[in-house]
Amino acid sequence: MAGHSPGVEPGPDGRARCWWCLGGPEYLAYHDEEWGRPSRDDTHLFELLTLEAFQSGLSWLTILRKREGFRTAFAGWHVERIAAYGDHDVERLLGDPGIVRHRGKVGATIANARAVGALAGEGLTLAELLWRFAPEPGPAPAGRSELPSVTPESKAMSKELKSHGFRFVGPTVAYSLMQAAGLVNDHLAGCEFRGQAA
Repeated sequence: MAGHSPGVEPGPDGRARCWWCLGGPEYLAYHDEEWGRPSRDDTHLFELLTLEAFQSGLSWLTILRKREGFRTAFAGWHVERIAAYGDHDVERLLGDPGIVRHRGKVGATIANARAVGALAGEGLTLAELLWRFAPEPGPAPAGRSELPSVTPESKAMSKELKSHGFRFVGPTVAYSLMQAAGLVNDHLAGCEFRGQAA
């Protein structure tokens, strides 16, 4: 495949893409339309933070296929409503086959919604907090071996989120969030969608 980076492959339409998105239509749509595009919308960022936490230990495809179930279960990502969830809601969620049923992650989502509310009380949005940790744009990764799972910025973000009461936000989850929300552009060199995420 002359002219393409290692890890860039043609999709079903012949367009060059990052290798990881070629496993199914959900991956393609997510890669092409959302991943890496800068987001400063608090609701969208909370959704991505939650999904990245739930993905820990699972495949991202599992999460994408349950995304609508998550959206329904968590009140359309209405943070104030999630923050008010109690024990009855936890049990309801743990019985919901439309999501990943994990008590720790469900509890973390509720705690994180409350933490977002606390940020608002400080006059701070989730977007403002997260975007503090966006590094200066660098060159396009030349191949999959250049994609980190943790960076100094993601470690710092994780530490800051935890200091505000967020849970399930380790440095790896933080970096995945940075990739998803466009704080970094990790589309590989040669991916036709890299420019759209800039």
